[in-house]
Amino acid sequence: MANTSLEELPTKLKSNGMSESLSVMTSDERMLWRSDSVVNGYANGGTPKPMAAEVRQARLEEAFRTILECVGEDPSRDGLRDTPKRAAKSILFLTKGYEENLELVVKDAKFEEDYMEMVTVRDIEFYSLCEHHLIPFYGKVHIGYIPTGKVLGLSKLARIAEMYTRRFQNQERITKQIAEAVVDAIRPSGVGVIIEGSHMCMSMRGVSKSGAETLTSTMLGTFLDDPRTRDEFLRICTRR
Repeated sequence: MANTSLEELPTKLKSNGMSESLSVMTSDERMLWRSDSVVNGYANGGTPKPMAAEVRQARLEEAFRTILECVGEDPSRDGLRDTPKRAAKSILFLTKGYEENLELVVKDAKFEEDYMEMVTVRDIEFYSLCEHHLIPFYGKVHIGYIPTGKVLGLSKLARIAEMYTRRFQNQERITKQIAEAVVDAIRPSGVGVIIEGSHMCMSMRGVSKSGAETLTSTMLGTFLDDPRTRDEFLRICTRR
């Protein structure tokens, strides 16, 4: 179930012997499944149900109230009285990528164009949450591709990056997901993605190395097979 998409979710659940009612869920109802991890919670039995927005909000508020109590704070004091509500809204925003998929993000912004040279959008800011410690990491994404008759609206590259970074993540996975999403969207001859990230789990805790930067890359198609294409992309990404 780890790689199940939102579109596949009802079918996958049905095929695993779970509730058949999910097979007739609308796309809006399926969006209430914040992520595949919700499904895994029912893997050993029970009847999965979509979690309504107000239910998510209430459960998150209670969870944050518990966190405050566990660290020795008083959730009822003036400065913290509304903190669980604010924190719940914040975490839902920071993980809103779970409510999106490629079809919703790209929509109809795929255009026929007789252009077969490299297209690059660089320095796309991103903010994400480390799945190991739930601490932020952030930085820049560079995306390049060579079209084969279709181009993407430029803002859609940034929206694809946003969709995957607004989740509990690791940088390596994001890099690969963005590249594969561009391939799925327009079938270019090649795609390159580079991410430069600063991880607060390394700077504000643990090893406490604030100057460290993590670079990851995924090269597909001509970006992988042709050194000249790869070198051109790297020059564009590193030019300042």
